[in-house]
Amino acid sequence: MSGLPQYDYEKLADRIEAEIRSGRLPVGARLPGEREMTDLYQVSIGTARRAVRELRDRGLVATLAAKGTYVLQPPPADTVGP
Repeated sequence: MSGLPQYDYEKLADRIEAEIRSGRLPVGARLPGEREMTDLYQVSIGTARRAVRELRDRGLVATLAAKGTYVLQPPPADTVGP
């Protein structure tokens, strides 16, 4: 699907995924809160919220109610689904 435009939340999720895979955000690190993300990445609260949901769907983070969102051990980058 290369060459197709991406939604802003996908771009943000890709950016954070790159930070996770590079080790800049290590396993166990707490992601900034959604409101902090709006300032840090210059996005809307809805974009930040959808990006976090996308990262959860990718298996990269887990959210604990009233605690925050934390980095999980990422699956191998070369894993391809069925």
